[in-house]
Amino acid sequence: MEAKAIAKYVRMSSSKLKPVADLVRGKDLNDALTILKFTPGKGSELIEKVVKSAAANAENNHDMNPDLLYVAEIKTNQGPTMKRWRAGAQGRAGMILKRTSHISVVLKEREETAKKAAPKAAETEKEEVR
Repeated sequence: MEAKAIAKYVRMSSSKLKPVADLVRGKDLNDALTILKFTPGKGSELIEKVVKSAAANAENNHDMNPDLLYVAEIKTNQGPTMKRWRAGAQGRAGMILKRTSHISVVLKEREETAKKAAPKAAETEKEEVR
């Protein structure tokens, strides 16, 4: 089961968002939100908003446990570029590119650690008996 959230046409270039997205990829939900909260810059605020939205989708729409969620995928793709013009010297015009991005986050639920730890504990007890 997975929960998604997408923010489209965000007014920041994807090259500024990608380093922030790399910080939280694969992290637990609470760790990711803490990292984003204390990372400076506008990019972390935008990504934090999308991660919170995906967490709310997971909890309300898919009945997932928020304590077991982790950031499975996070992508910052390039959106359309707005082209604007600025007056230049000697009657020329210089183009200004206002870049946009699409941020998509996928949260998945980890297997419970108690289920994983139980078989390992049983194996170690068998080895100690031998």
